Amino acid sequence: MRAAEADILILPGYLGSGPDHWQSRWEKKLSTARRVEQRNWENPKRDEWVKAIAREIRAATKPVVLVAHSLGAIAALHAAQQSGDRIAGAFLVAPPSEEVIREMPAVDSAFLPVPRSRLPFPAIVVGSSADPYADLLFPRRLAEDIGAHFIDADAAGHINVESGHGPWPEGLLAFAHFVAKL
Repeated sequence: MRAAEADILILPGYLGSGPDHWQSRWEKKLSTARRVEQRNWENPKRDEWVKAIAREIRAATKPVVLVAHSLGAIAALHAAQQSGDRIAGAFLVAPPSEEVIREMPAVDSAFLPVPRSRLPFPAIVVGSSADPYADLLFPRRLAEDIGAHFIDADAAGHINVESGHGPWPEGLLAFAHFVAKL
């Protein structure tokens, strides 16, 4: 499949993705991409976020591909438990560890535990050995548990603007290869 043949749902992480973030850039570049908004990026509530994702999945007219970063990847896993049969694939980047989520008082504790059921659709998990929000073992094991392909992004930080990943062309290339196989 080509990206234009999918409804691409962008799921930012905690605090959202600013205009220079690779997700915002992809949203502008990919004609069928749209961001799943939530009420409060600074105090995300799992149930509200998952309902918003489910609503966008139901509204989709093409196969749904999720593109999630950080806490958005965890929200995607929760949404997959309810709407997995309507999702064609997921590209999950830099999911934070359960320990980190637990230490963030502004983040709803209902995000825990992180769902680890095998996904009924193809997925990729991208992790970094220099991510301050998860050591490399967390995304690697998560990928294994959910039946996803794991991509080691080396020492890429949290794969966001602060770590030098504004446009992130390597990620877009990996995403294009992933979608082509769906």
